Amino acid sequence: MKYLPVLRKTAFFRQMSDEEILSALNCVGAKPAKASKDEYILRSGDKTDSMGLILSGSVLIVQEDLWGHRNIMTKVDAGDFFAEPFAVLPDAVLNISAVASQDCEYLLLNLKKMLTICPSACQHHNKLIQNLVEVLSGKILLFNDKITHMSKRSTGEKLMSYLSSEAMRQGSLEFDIPFNRQQLADYLCVDRAAMSVELSKLRKAGFLETRRNHFILFTEPRTK
Repeated sequence: MKYLPVLRKTAFFRQMSDEEILSALNCVGAKPAKASKDEYILRSGDKTDSMGLILSGSVLIVQEDLWGHRNIMTKVDAGDFFAEPFAVLPDAVLNISAVASQDCEYLLLNLKKMLTICPSACQHHNKLIQNLVEVLSGKILLFNDKITHMSKRSTGEKLMSYLSSEAMRQGSLEFDIPFNRQQLADYLCVDRAAMSVELSKLRKAGFLETRRNHFILFTEPRTK
């Protein structure tokens, strides 16, 4: 399978051999699928018994209201998952949509099959359940970060909270973010123009340099 290198690196298949991974894919009824850029993979209001695993490309997890306002919850890339909390809970209705942000390939993994007694009595079944807990915990931490940013009062504070968090997560004051400008504004739930003004202020004050999605932060303001 050409995507084994991607699967080996995912938390869901952690500490599993290639043979165990291939067997596990059968356990969860893995189904390959593709989506074109801007295509909806899942829509709010749907139900699903499967979580998605991105093999190539990327997907935006968004909330949208009736008037088209978009709140980006997160962006998932190759090796990341989506819809896992909804796949675990019986009859849970999605309050998010999954939209391809570029052409992508993904697997649908039926978690209900995994959470029942395995008919093959495979030894790696318990590993899958343990790894699923890790995947779900990671998603909780991810959304906890978003709540932290959203709790800030001003656009500038939300922006600095997010950039500070990304610098710490990536272990460097110079880093790339996964969003373009509009996506970042949608993620922080702020007006794009207002965000651009704040970025300009921070750049002029010497706190950062930026070009597209590349940022350099300075703990002390730079004087030009």
